[in-house]
Amino acid sequence: MITLFYFILFLISILIVSIIPWWLLYRYSDLMARLLHDVIKYRVKVTRSNLRLAFPEKEESELVAIEKKSYQNLADISVEALKGFTMRNSIIRQRHRIVNPEILDHFYKNNQSLIGVTGHLFNWEWGALSAGIQLKHHPIAVYKPLSNKLIDWFIKWSRTIRGTELVPMNQTFETFKKNAHKPCLYILVADQSPSKVTKAYWVNFFNQETACIHGPEKYAKLYNYPLVYIDIKREKRGFYHVELEVLCENPRELAEGEVTKIYMNRLEQSIRENPEGWLWTHRRWKRKRKPF
Repeated sequence: MITLFYFILFLISILIVSIIPWWLLYRYSDLMARLLHDVIKYRVKVTRSNLRLAFPEKEESELVAIEKKSYQNLADISVEALKGFTMRNSIIRQRHRIVNPEILDHFYKNNQSLIGVTGHLFNWEWGALSAGIQLKHHPIAVYKPLSNKLIDWFIKWSRTIRGTELVPMNQTFETFKKNAHKPCLYILVADQSPSKVTKAYWVNFFNQETACIHGPEKYAKLYNYPLVYIDIKREKRGFYHVELEVLCENPRELAEGEVTKIYMNRLEQSIRENPEGWLWTHRRWKRKRKPF
């Protein structure tokens, strides 16, 4: 009954947001940002700690400004995620525009699958909507299933009708094997902290020894799929452009850990350019390497 109640509440929220004009939606987002930061203080200590570790060279006033903007970004993408469920395809193309899809064409013609890596930067949620209607490759997004089975089903269904297949993390290996015969783009938002440190790759990320998820490198080398970076930038409120960049075409030729290093270095570059767009509320550096 509780699962059903939250599912109905979720649907009602989508319905309400669908009829609210954009300008009013962002007034609500402004209020939500203030509540999260000033009243609830949602993970404020974690955010401040992360920012100080990442930017030791910045003045306190600069860090405070980034912090406040990051909560505004969090509020914006939260309301935008709900709005996305009822957006028309034409609106998605306008608001989450992939500017250079043609760089993947020769891979598609050669029946070559790709691994797309990105981070929790700006509105990554709309990526599952825009990929299916703007790219020739079949998009497959690996995700962590929600505990509410009804909401989880609804989200998977809503992405499927846009052309993007959502696959639970525990089915990743089977999914790669099953789709080896057709050109797919496997989308991995791979900047979160790994659950198993023993399998992690360790890289220098914002001058911190950082444990990284092994999946992108594992499958890139296993199948020799080129690695593509998905760079998301905000043009203005509610409008984003996505630029694709091939990071390496032959992962098997690279040394162990190099694929992960290339991805994380490119992600850090994006975050440094627009630090307010990253999800600083994550406890990114909670894992520590065990001494030998």
